[in-house]
Amino acid sequence: MRISVCLGEYARIPYCVPGPEINVYCVEELCYCLKENAFLLDLSLLDDGLLHWLDKECGLKELSKLLYPLIHRQGSLSAFVGTLFEYTGFYDKHTIGAVEQVLKRGAGLSIIEKKKSQIDYLVTKKRYKEAIRQYDLLIGKWKESEAEGVSLPAVSCLAAIWHNRGVALIGLMLYENAAESFWKAWEIERQEAFYRDYLAAKRMELSEKEYVSFVADRHEKYEITLDLEKEVEQITQEWEQQPEYLRLNHIRELRKGSDIQKYYEENEQLTQALKSSYRSSMSV
Repeated sequence: MRISVCLGEYARIPYCVPGPEINVYCVEELCYCLKENAFLLDLSLLDDGLLHWLDKECGLKELSKLLYPLIHRQGSLSAFVGTLFEYTGFYDKHTIGAVEQVLKRGAGLSIIEKKKSQIDYLVTKKRYKEAIRQYDLLIGKWKESEAEGVSLPAVSCLAAIWHNRGVALIGLMLYENAAESFWKAWEIERQEAFYRDYLAAKRMELSEKEYVSFVADRHEKYEITLDLEKEVEQITQEWEQQPEYLRLNHIRELRKGSDIQKYYEENEQLTQALKSSYRSSMSV
């Protein structure tokens, strides 16, 4: 059995960790949040607001004093988090070292690259609407910086932003808009994967007849089209073995049968589950 000894007090007012934007109520929650979201952290964490929270809300005055020089004498993010972890004893040296390495790698990223990583995280959490809004803001920031002659990351970063924006749009089943984003990524950087995703989005957008006509005019990309069709066929076969598909099939059979009440009950359960999932993906 593992026993963790808690430090300080449970805060009445939470601290919102910048980057992942997660509220924490004690130093242990803070440590866990920093470890699990290390790739999202930036120098905005090194702020007097965190020290004040540790001191006044958690009663950890000594820890606050220990961290103070790392904020006011240009300490690194990795040193700050490492010191916090060592003081609390919440993680072993191996874990602390691994997190510090993640933070050191992140220190070499530009503001735009760091922001992109944070938005990509929203996509993994299916917060598609907010991710799309943030990608649009980031693309606007890129254009502004470009016009002002500010140094920017390689154009592959911009291509990836447009591509991942398309992924978020796919999550909302906005296939036409997603195809436009994938095409933009392809125009910036001619990666085969970008064109493949563009074709996949068009396949979902268009009817069978329209899609056949669409790809017929792009015979130079025949191999990519052929590979995509093979992948779609494989995914379809795998989908037909999934519990979700089998449940839908079961509901169809109920509709054809005599137990219409059972059909309505199961259909309503499925509808409510889909509504809940959709609302979560649309939340900010």
